[in-house]
Amino acid sequence: MKKILIIHTGGTISMLENKDTGEVNSAEKHPLSDITNQAKLTAEIDERILFDLPSPQITPQHMLTLSKEVENALPNYDGCVITHGTDTLEETAFFLDMVVQTNKPIILTGAMRSSNEIGSDALYNLLSSIRVALEEDAREKGVLVVMNDEIHTAESVTKTSTSNVATFQSPQFGPIGIITKDKIIFHRTRLARSTRKVSSISCDVFLLKAYAGMNEQLIKAVHQAKPDGIVLEALGQGNLPKEMIPSLKAIIDDQIPVVLVSRSFKGNVQPTYGYEGGGKQLYEMGVIFADGLSGPKARIKLLIALEKTKDMELLKNMF
Repeated sequence: MKKILIIHTGGTISMLENKDTGEVNSAEKHPLSDITNQAKLTAEIDERILFDLPSPQITPQHMLTLSKEVENALPNYDGCVITHGTDTLEETAFFLDMVVQTNKPIILTGAMRSSNEIGSDALYNLLSSIRVALEEDAREKGVLVVMNDEIHTAESVTKTSTSNVATFQSPQFGPIGIITKDKIIFHRTRLARSTRKVSSISCDVFLLKAYAGMNEQLIKAVHQAKPDGIVLEALGQGNLPKEMIPSLKAIIDDQIPVVLVSRSFKGNVQPTYGYEGGGKQLYEMGVIFADGLSGPKARIKLLIALEKTKDMELLKNMF
């Protein structure tokens, strides 16, 4: 019989609605604790509570602690399911995908409605996640996110709605698989996955979003804060207002890595446009182009990469 470990970290899936006020908040006891024992699952299930935090309070340090907990436990289990708040779930999933070295299934799930709300998705998502973790075809696919009968890779998934139970989507490629009443069906597999084991997260990386009319004021302020790295969500294929360029060049001259992604959720950044502020100029300045990642995930990747090297060329190769 397979053994699955459930690690609870908090979030809506661990909360209850106050029927008098409508407020959703943490419960004294995890509302889904031991419920899995009542389900008809042919597996041995162990549970532990690592954190009890709403996900806006989850930091990269928490993610690192979680990754060590998973790595230490997995030799004794066939897979791991992690319950997590949805606001930063995709960042934690991507962090684990980057650092945990295993071919066993690691599944993250959450809920958009707490356990005692009408139409709650909490228990269903948890049970679906356990089913996926037990599935042999879930191996070798990295960290997966299971929500609303869909299976997504940590690299591509993002939260798209503030309240809809179908909030988690993969806009670029779609889900990697689906869940039916009697089957777990994978449409495709992952061709490649690289991990970088880290023992600490010590750097400070800022995330900025470009907008029409953006000037150098914000870039200068960030430079004065002396970050270890910056991720910029640029316009379109990777372009910025020209007024930002002098201050951006000063940051790169100070050997602070600047990683570029697009604020568009489909497509890659490319050094296509040759005008001032265009991608070609940015690339030639030494801005690092990150393919297919969102801003938050590029920030996670840069945080991990900076634990390995500060060399600009090596960082560029990592992206």
